Amino acid sequence: MDPIWHPSDNFGPRRLGARPDLVVLHYTAMKSAEAARDWLCNPEAGVSAHYVLGYDGTCWQLVTEEMRAWHAGLGAWGSVEEVNSRSIGIEIANTGDEPFPEAQMAALEVLLSGILARWSIPPERVIGHACMAPGRKIDPGPLFDWPRLVSKGLAVSAEPASPGDFLEDAHRFGYRTGPEQQPALLKSFRDRFRPGAEGPLCDADRALMAGLAARWPAA
Repeated sequence: MDPIWHPSDNFGPRRLGARPDLVVLHYTAMKSAEAARDWLCNPEAGVSAHYVLGYDGTCWQLVTEEMRAWHAGLGAWGSVEEVNSRSIGIEIANTGDEPFPEAQMAALEVLLSGILARWSIPPERVIGHACMAPGRKIDPGPLFDWPRLVSKGLAVSAEPASPGDFLEDAHRFGYRTGPEQQPALLKSFRDRFRPGAEGPLCDADRALMAGLAARWPAA
């Protein structure tokens, strides 16, 4: 893939010499990919991402991967509390209530494959914005095709284990939330690993989270 270079001024050096070891997937929540791209390049916006993916698979690169883009905001994953310095951010054109088209997903597969190879990032370190900021963010949302990425080795799935303490296992996997945020955590978890599930926390949730924690404990 040869992304179209469309530079943003909204970037800086990664702090303390950090290298990217996470990829954070977002959706744009805007009417067009071009509108999102231009906003992420607007100095007044104070936000950016490394890449923007259009509906038709067009890919723009706004910030070089070596630099720190401003996409993640407040949140954490595992021991990583300053996510921007440790991540590469991909903004996927989508309003949040529509499917992600084939051309776009195919382009994402190619883009992700290259990023993971260049930086030796394992698939369990590919997360959604909602994973690192439950309640504050919901993207890429319940309509995003995580199973497709799993099938290509670009993300991980949840396999059940003996149900344990949901919050403790969530922390082992990488989520960073307190007990008061459990409803937001449950939504974030279900949107990714049990789309369509509703109702109070149950043993199916506990079993899947226990499986994630056992197999993919976060650094």
